[in-house]
Amino acid sequence: MMYPDDRKYSEEHEWAMEEGDLLVIGITEHAQTSLGDIVFVELPEAGSDIVSGDSIGVIESVKAASDFYAPISGSVEEINQAVVDDPAMINRDPHADGWLIKVKSSDPSELESLMDASAYGEFVKDL
Repeated sequence: MMYPDDRKYSEEHEWAMEEGDLLVIGITEHAQTSLGDIVFVELPEAGSDIVSGDSIGVIESVKAASDFYAPISGSVEEINQAVVDDPAMINRDPHADGWLIKVKSSDPSELESLMDASAYGEFVKDL
């Protein structure tokens, strides 16, 4: 699998991409493939504060439910309502239309602790 070079990746299989002064966050191709057909998404509310490493939502598939973790800390500015309404969007396009939330980072240096695309590809190669 190829992972876009324009974002950073967490060990919990989330990605974060800079978009102006916000970070767009979603789950990776690897995560959605592992989950299978996604049928439900629970996201944090806009305006809520999140902390890096904390569970901030749930993604349910026909196989399992999985926590969605914050790869960075900050304030949730927007959720992707289209994904809440049609969770299968994540399966169809996890790195673009299937994004989950947009966050204003409270500590931009946290982004540097995440993996680049090459490192993430190596990380998931043997999983």
